[in-house]
Amino acid sequence: MSRRPHFLQPLLKRASEGLVLRVEGRDVPVATTVESAFDSTTRKRGLLGRDALSPDVAFVIAPCSGVHTFGMRFPIDLIFAARDGRVTKVRHSMPASRISIGFGAFAVIEMAAGAVERAGVREGDQLVVGHA
Repeated sequence: MSRRPHFLQPLLKRASEGLVLRVEGRDVPVATTVESAFDSTTRKRGLLGRDALSPDVAFVIAPCSGVHTFGMRFPIDLIFAARDGRVTKVRHSMPASRISIGFGAFAVIEMAAGAVERAGVREGDQLVVGHA
């Protein structure tokens, strides 16, 4: 992963357990479990092979500006974020066999269908990763 600063820096530290994803200024987290896919192996595997994703999990792929759902068994919500954590695009309930791109995105956050809407995440929000 790039050495330039980004909002996902806390996930690169050894003590990344217990980190949550939230919208800056809001007390309720978007996700209480944050999984990262920063290397080739985890990025290629992604969510393939899973039957579902818990609504409290955020699967973060970075650097990344586009994902696909070929081979997926369930729909997912997507949050595209810039390097500073600003949400640039949101896609709800993307079904299997689709591609979605967020031009200029640094990271894509995959969540269970409906989770992003329940959390109230919108374009322009500022995401932060930190301790609960």
